[in-house]
Amino acid sequence: MIRRRSSILLLSAPLLLLAGPAASQNAVSALKGHDSNAPVDVSADRIELQDRADRALLTGNVQVRQGNLNLTAGRITVAYTRGGSTQIQRLDASGGVRVVSPSETASSAFGIYDLDRRLITMMGGVVLSRNGSEVRGGRLVIDLDTGRASVDGSAVGGGSGGRVTGHFTVPKRSTP
Repeated sequence: MIRRRSSILLLSAPLLLLAGPAASQNAVSALKGHDSNAPVDVSADRIELQDRADRALLTGNVQVRQGNLNLTAGRITVAYTRGGSTQIQRLDASGGVRVVSPSETASSAFGIYDLDRRLITMMGGVVLSRNGSEVRGGRLVIDLDTGRASVDGSAVGGGSGGRVTGHFTVPKRSTP
């Protein structure tokens, strides 16, 4: 088990309140308020500890869980420090990254969770979904302090990207 003193799991993800255009003007990550002191559980087909480099490499069907957040990927590199106990600084995920919370799902090709800066960045074919609504773009950045989440069309590698697209459900209204 890997623990972090005051962090949340990643890439953990995710996301915007996708209730419609009014909500997206004040986009707030569903991760705001997540219990960042909860233990982090990991499983993978292979875990390689590289203590001299202060990192662990998890490969093959990687699953990470913290509280009610679940992260899956093909590969995750965990950067940590050892000062009496192991403290995670950063998680780098690749290969079908998927973050699921009880109400939202985010997927991308790559993801970075910088615990020191409290930022989650997902890149490459980002898809965020909640209750039938969906936003697609090149990059998603979530600030865990403010809860601000933004999606842009940036391409992986810093090139100029495309556009952000969305599909929002509309509440059914009863007819008089």
